[in-house]
Amino acid sequence: MARPEVSAWVALGANLGDPVVAVRAALNALDHTPGLRLLRASSLYRSAPHEAQGPDFINAVAEIATTRSAPDLLSALQAIEADAGRARPYPNAPRTLDLDLLFYGEGRIHSPTLTVPHPRWRERAFVLVPLAEVAPERLPAGWQAAVAGQPIERLSATR
Repeated sequence: MARPEVSAWVALGANLGDPVVAVRAALNALDHTPGLRLLRASSLYRSAPHEAQGPDFINAVAEIATTRSAPDLLSALQAIEADAGRARPYPNAPRTLDLDLLFYGEGRIHSPTLTVPHPRWRERAFVLVPLAEVAPERLPAGWQAAVAGQPIERLSATR
């Protein structure tokens, strides 16, 4: 029996190499990985590193439908990162690609390898602003005001 589809939200970011190409390629990979289907994606945004180092990031947020379990989805996201050359030399290092699982349906998961909803999603303009573009219903009023001091600029549509 097939697993029912679950709606999941993923934050995408990159600040090494050609980050625009990396984020667009990751969106394509989200639509072409078995058990995943891209439903919608925000525009691309440029943001200064937040609790990280290096050049500005290119960010987006995407909604996918998945038949994978949350741990299997995390593995798929990490495989997409690895294919993009992601290295983890130290915490918050610059990266060729970063994919964070924000939400998995309405689930709440607390394990050694996965926490959903993402524990810091409310603190980051690079998540809240693109998410507000494509799913304003997911954000209570006033949440964006809390990150207003974090520079972020809308660049273009993702496709």
